[in-house]
Amino acid sequence: MNEIVLIHTKPKGLFQLVVGVVEDQTHQELTHLSKEQLALLKIDSKPKSIAVVGNDHGSLIAVGIADRTKLKDFGASAVRAAASNESLVYDLRGFTAAEIQDVALGALLGGKTHSSYRKKNDSPSSISFLVDKGLEANLKEVHALAKEVLLVRELINTPANDLWPAKLAETVEQHLKKSKVEVEIWDEKKLEKERCGGILSVGKGSVRPPRLVILKYRGGGKHLGLVGKGITFDTGGLSLKPADGMVGMKYDMAGSATVFGAISAIAKLGLKVNVTAVMALAENMPSGQATRPGDVITMRNGKTVEVINTDAEGRLVLGDGLDVVAEFKPDHIVDVATLTGAATIALGNRYAGVMGHGDAVEAVLKAAEAADELLWHMPLPEELRQVLDSDIADLTNAKVGNRAGGMLVGGHFLNEFVAKEQSWAHLDIAGPANNSGSPYSVNPAGATAVMLRTLVQMAKEMAAN
Repeated sequence: MNEIVLIHTKPKGLFQLVVGVVEDQTHQELTHLSKEQLALLKIDSKPKSIAVVGNDHGSLIAVGIADRTKLKDFGASAVRAAASNESLVYDLRGFTAAEIQDVALGALLGGKTHSSYRKKNDSPSSISFLVDKGLEANLKEVHALAKEVLLVRELINTPANDLWPAKLAETVEQHLKKSKVEVEIWDEKKLEKERCGGILSVGKGSVRPPRLVILKYRGGGKHLGLVGKGITFDTGGLSLKPADGMVGMKYDMAGSATVFGAISAIAKLGLKVNVTAVMALAENMPSGQATRPGDVITMRNGKTVEVINTDAEGRLVLGDGLDVVAEFKPDHIVDVATLTGAATIALGNRYAGVMGHGDAVEAVLKAAEAADELLWHMPLPEELRQVLDSDIADLTNAKVGNRAGGMLVGGHFLNEFVAKEQSWAHLDIAGPANNSGSPYSVNPAGATAVMLRTLVQMAKEMAAN
């Protein structure tokens, strides 16, 4: 990642200069162009207006701002329009320190995610902000947060042949080695001892056994508990997905990667809050030893589950993860998961859904708004709970053929593993976790690390109150 440097004079030599086009104002760099030329080049204040014009220092990138409420988008749009391997300079004279921080976050997050599998470099060689003399904008926090988001995106994009439960656990441990986060890894023997029947059931079919990772940061103050679904690849198990449904299932560990990135960022920022994060990791594969539809398993909290659909596996690993984190008695619990395809039917591909009970729901909604991430409050209708009734066990994990309220039924299942008095929010990120379309806002194609910034913001607000 290119760290942004603040400068007070234009650099010498060739570079790309970014200017923002505001309504009824012509930037000084564009005054040599007539209204007809501006119109021909489609240079105006509309947010999606981007034009690249050659000039004496290299090129000028004019980006519509319309107003200054979407400066993250401005920063991201400009970096996507820039040529790679060339220096990029944003003209931010007249911007406040807070506005500069917003542009910086967009510039750092808006470009293509680095891939070790691709030799081509898609990033500018350097990024500088031209700001007013005497103005200092502290970008330390922005850089720290952006580094974690970019790391998580790259991790989620990693194919399953190079990332399995034990490898993901090892990667997390290595990244946090010099941090203030403690790491504890449960292997399959420890999972047996701890009665984690959900995680073990999902991981049975794979030659690569499951793991549970407990991460602890103790900054003092209130306590935030996080749980992430970590299916490193999801075939559906014996309830095998069709070929097109299996493409992209490397993203099914996005929830666990997100809580890992969040606690790492919180520790780097030194927030005065305690955080315990649990990553529930397994690979869902079919084999002669895989869990069969109709099998009954016992979860860590003692409840029995009739597994009707082995492709509804995320809720099984999360059930155990929620039970583990509850033992630490956090003030709020938030779980993050690419849980249901039904979430995209209800909310599309950009909004995440939140369900739960207690103050956690309102806290995470407030944090998402402050972090500028899209989150929508969904209900847990009482009548849908009966969908999970079983004739032989405490509950089923799904009902084959029932398509009504699938996201909400998933929420009801998880509700069985959280005490009624516990403050708990469940985030279904199935839609926005992976962007299969064109880049938008600060999100590139591929993994987005959605909700990581929201979780960090929630921790900030807990630390402040």
